[in-house]
Order: sequence, then C-alpha cells, then structure tokens
Amino acid sequence: MIIFIKFSKIIRYLFIIIVLILLGLVLFQLNKDTISKTVFMTKPTNLVLQSDIQEIFDIRNSAILNEDIKSLSSIFNIEDRNGRWSYDYEINTIKYLNQWTDKQSARFNKIDSKVFLRKTEKTDHGYSVNLAVTTEYEYSYNDLPSSSNSFRICTYHSLDLIPNEDRWMITKEWYQDPVVNSFFNIEKLNIEKIREVILSNEKRDISDLNERRQGAVNYANEYSGVAKPPDYNFHYNSKYKNCNYMGGNCTNFASQVLYEGGGFSKTDAWNYEGSDGSKAWVNASAFNNYMLYSGRGSLISNGSYEEVLTDSYKLLPGDYICYEKKGKIAHTAIVTGIDSKGYALINSHTPDTHKVPFDLGWGGDEIKFWLVRVNY
Repeated sequence: MIIFIKFSKIIRYLFIIIVLILLGLVLFQLNKDTISKTVFMTKPTNLVLQSDIQEIFDIRNSAILNEDIKSLSSIFNIEDRNGRWSYDYEINTIKYLNQWTDKQSARFNKIDSKVFLRKTEKTDHGYSVNLAVTTEYEYSYNDLPSSSNSFRICTYHSLDLIPNEDRWMITKEWYQDPVVNSFFNIEKLNIEKIREVILSNEKRDISDLNERRQGAVNYANEYSGVAKPPDYNFHYNSKYKNCNYMGGNCTNFASQVLYEGGGFSKTDAWNYEGSDGSKAWVNASAFNNYMLYSGRGSLISNGSYEEVLTDSYKLLPGDYICYEKKGKIAHTAIVTGIDSKGYALINSHTPDTHKVPFDLGWGGDEIKFWLVRVNY
C-alpha cells in the first residue's frame, strides 16, 4: 500500500513537471512571437516601409503577368471584410487587364511599379499609409512580338497595413482605379471583328505634325503627371488650379494643352483668369460643346467602342477624345501618339496617364466615345 502511494506521488509530480515544461514552452513561444511582432512593428523607417510596400506591388504586377490570382491572398487580409473587398476588387482589375490584352490580341511583357510614400501614420495594429505609385506597362501584339510598346499610369493609394509574420498585409485599400469603368463581359464584344481591325493596321507616319499640334503634344507630355524614370516627378503646371478635389482635373488639363501648347487664344466662353476657369474650360461636356460649335474642333465619330474603332485610326496627336458614361460626358483626354499598330494613345489627368491606349479603362457597355479633330 505504501509503495502504491509513493508511486502515485511520483506520477503526480511527473505530471506536474510535464505540465510546467509545456506551459513554459508555450509562454516562450508567445513571448518570442510578441518580441518578433514588436520588432517588426517598430523597425520600419520610411525607406524600409517603402521597400516592403514595393514588394507588395511587385507581387500584384506578377499576378497580372502570370494571371496568378492565388498569389494575392498572401498580401491581402481576406479574413477582414475591408481586406476581402480590396482583394476582390484587385481580382477584378486583373481580370479586366487580361481581357483587354485578349481583345487587342496582345500581351503584357513587363509591368514595373515605383512606390513613393507621401504620408505614414502608426496605428494600433500596424500602419496607415498614403502613397503615389507610377506603373509602367510594356506590351506587344501577338503578331509583332519584337515591337514593344509602353505606357504609364500614376495612382494614389490609401492603405491600412497589418504585420503578418515577415511581411505586411493590406487590410484596407482605396485608390482611384483607372480601369474602374471597365469591368465588362468580353463575350458581349465581337472579338474576332475587333482583332481583325486592330491587326490589319500598322504604325502610321506622324512625323509631319504642324508646329501648333506638336506644341500641344509636348505640353501634354510635360505635364501629364507621370514622368519618366528616374525623375518620377508628379508635377502639374502650378499656374493652374488642381481641380482633382472638385471631381477631376481632366478638362482643365485638356484646355491647358490647347492654350499653352496648341496656341489657341482664350475667349469669353473659354477662359482661365486668376485661379478659376470658365465652365467650358473645366467641364468636359461644356468643353466639347464649345470646341465643336466654335469650329475649333470637328467630330470624327462618336458611338460605342466597336462603332468608333475603325475611325479611331484617323486620330492625330493633338486631337482629343471625350468619354460619355450613361449619357453624360465624364472625361477628356488628349491624343499624344500611336503604338506599333497605329492604335491611338492618350494622356490625361484624373487618373494621370501617359501614352495609354485610348480605350483602356473605358470598356463598359454604357461607354460612348467622341473622337474630335482639333483644327489647329
């Protein structure tokens, strides 16, 4: 009996010792994770944080190039409602961009982003950051693989980040997506007919632009807000009010192009004085009406994408395009070039774009295009 009692005590003591060892291991791991998280949370300088966010955008670009949606789950906190919404939104963007290249019979060869932190704020769970991102897309047509084309887009992002092991995850994101108008069903388009038109064209000679037209293009390139590397400056012309907070700077920019670069004189209806522009100067619909009714512009074509596609090859650098959504002209862009298939390229503000294919971001069913020849 005495032996049994002693044996029971030994078992009990062993059990206690094992429990204490296991508890110690758990506490050690928790402490290790806490220390690791604390170090991770407190380590970033702006340069380190910018580098970490750069990696996030590299993963996003790789997902577009490889159509690898699954890889996005490593950078979005899909357990959170806002994180899940941001994740789903990015998936739609990737789907659209790949639909667009399919429609063009083209492919992206390279996508590079450059991240610039504008503001950082530490939060209870991580960081809230505001940043500008310039992304350059290189693409080629399937029948001209050696002829590379490129365009640039600048986007402004507000991100909430939380730490996850050795990287940050997006738990909330807002940015003005340049393809936000374009989540369309590609099956609704006559893809074969579109490809036939696009692939039958070739690069045109536009070397004989007159001085005023070339001046307009030069201004549009200088102040597009999406500068070339390594400058990456985002400047607009400081002589003019930035109208982004009023809903967009696109028409203000187009008017500047025609006045400063193209040599058109101001009028009573189309005017910028002090720090304000007239309605025809800053409003897309009023601007288009003014240009057409004054004779300074002549309509080439208007209608859906399929209806204007053939006529779009008549556009010259220095002309402009208006984009109508649900019966209202909502955007203005300046034609600044053509690609290796003669496809029209545009510069604009809000979003800031440089030599972007004219329909990118405007592929929805309700979108109509106004192609306008500017009479320099």
